[in-house]
Amino acid sequence: MRHTLREIANHIGAELAGDDASVEISGVASLGTAAGKHLVFIEDAKLLAQALASKAGAIIVPVSVEVNGAAKPLLRAKSPRLAFARAAALLAEPPEHQLGVHPSAVVHKDAKLGLGVSVGPHAVVQRAANIGARSRVGANASIGAGVSLGSQCEIAPNVTIYSGTKLGDRVVVHAGVVLGSDGFGFVRDEQGKYEKFPQIGTLVIGNDVEIGANCTIDRGALESTVIGNGTKLDNQVHIGHNVRIGDNVVIAAQTGISGSTVIGNNVIVGGQVGIGDHVIIEDGVILGSGSGVLTGKIVRGAGVVHWGIPAKPLKQHLKELATISRLAQKSSDKKQKD
Repeated sequence: MRHTLREIANHIGAELAGDDASVEISGVASLGTAAGKHLVFIEDAKLLAQALASKAGAIIVPVSVEVNGAAKPLLRAKSPRLAFARAAALLAEPPEHQLGVHPSAVVHKDAKLGLGVSVGPHAVVQRAANIGARSRVGANASIGAGVSLGSQCEIAPNVTIYSGTKLGDRVVVHAGVVLGSDGFGFVRDEQGKYEKFPQIGTLVIGNDVEIGANCTIDRGALESTVIGNGTKLDNQVHIGHNVRIGDNVVIAAQTGISGSTVIGNNVIVGGQVGIGDHVIIEDGVILGSGSGVLTGKIVRGAGVVHWGIPAKPLKQHLKELATISRLAQKSSDKKQKD
């Protein structure tokens, strides 16, 4: 996909410096791999010389960068990284797909497919499923009975969506994801054996959510598991039953969230974080990688970084580590004297 710099500037809300509006750009790249028709970006003026020396056809720079006499076309943006991401989306080649239902796919006669829907090879769409306009279902995907997909959803190959799941618009689900499976709930009988507690709730996923490869999200036990609008999950994240996650939350890989936890809006969760059941994480909290939140705890502080096991505000965590280090050193020194 080729676009002129003027078209790109208008799309990303950048100011085009110079008289190069008609120059065509066909893709994006890093400084080290860029070719003549590529667009690159920098966030620090110190990198301008390196960017100008690259083979890139144009550069997105911060608005603070001086542009007089630059050897390449420059697009000045308030947030170069965001502008670059939007330019990349504009320039991306549309994915190849076949409109309509592949001959090997199985679609129940009572399923409803909107305009422009595609269903890939060997995919299965069960009874009363509803797939919104321009949504795509990849090869070998399984869409359960009564599942609802909004418009422009992207369901990658080998995704399984159980009955009782509803997705909003523009949801991206990567390969190997399982949505709406039973939660991990059991009750012990008089002999100590485990019997399954009912897992008959639903899973509701909002608009503009992206779910990374091999994630698993359980349905509610008796109510709903809810994922808010704009939330993004990295690969291999597990979300237990009855969890409620707010809007614009980011969760990195290999994080596990136990049942009935509530996560507010705009929370950031690092990789390999473990969150116990019935936890409340309030709006704007940041959990550092490898942290652990104990069952029933409340984590507060918009913009505050929490770290460690159990997770505490970073300043407190570092202070405690320093105290432990001093105590360990004193103990070592004492042993050496003895």
